[in-house]
Amino acid sequence: MSVDSKDGGYVNLHVENGVGTITFFHPSHNSMPGYLLKSLSETITGAGERNDILVVVLKSDGDRSFCAGASFDELISIRDFDEGKKFFSGFANVINAMRTCPKFIIGRVQGKAVGGGIGIASATDYCFATKAAAIKLSELAVGIGPFVVGPAVERKMGISAMSQMAINATEFHSAEWALQKGLYNAIFDTTDEMDEAIQTLTSKLVLSNPEAMSMLKKVFWHGTDDWDKLLEKRAEKSGKLVLSDFTRNAIEKFKAK
Repeated sequence: MSVDSKDGGYVNLHVENGVGTITFFHPSHNSMPGYLLKSLSETITGAGERNDILVVVLKSDGDRSFCAGASFDELISIRDFDEGKKFFSGFANVINAMRTCPKFIIGRVQGKAVGGGIGIASATDYCFATKAAAIKLSELAVGIGPFVVGPAVERKMGISAMSQMAINATEFHSAEWALQKGLYNAIFDTTDEMDEAIQTLTSKLVLSNPEAMSMLKKVFWHGTDDWDKLLEKRAEKSGKLVLSDFTRNAIEKFKAK
């Protein structure tokens, strides 16, 4: 399965030996325009419904950035509240698709994760990374705030770590720090070492009881049944803020760097 776009972005699903590998890519540091968010959420939901997929691996292409978060080009083009809410609901839909997918989702983070990229990493059920996978919640620096991804990040890393990143929005935190705070389950010097560890884990998981894994996932995500409405409300906050002159000027400054 492959979903491509004229600007070079895509979402692919490859299935082999019970493992469904979902790969997303955008040439601008794997930033996420609305069409990619839609494709990603739909692909995750579809993978969860397939009997030939027992475990999902979520990754991005390229060797520098895992995900740079929201697309600045799309953010600056938003003209009204409905457009803003729709865009930020894209991240909400991806997180909720990951939350409700009955299969374990194994994250593969090969490079930096920023903003929404941390939200995606936080919504995986088990996450591998390289030492290059530093993280930053940059939303406040462009006049918004990590409202949509906040619940996923807080659930995974705790309110202390989430607030530290949200307030100090221009600073990257190392992969080692993210490991200590619980975002990553293991970090590696190279992508080859990481991929070997992912292969080892997934080869064990495909031999596990699918019903037991599905039931365990529900236990892991207990208490999040309200996230459909919660993340919609959070998308409304961001959708309102992105229209402000402050945010537009901040985004333009970031684009100019």
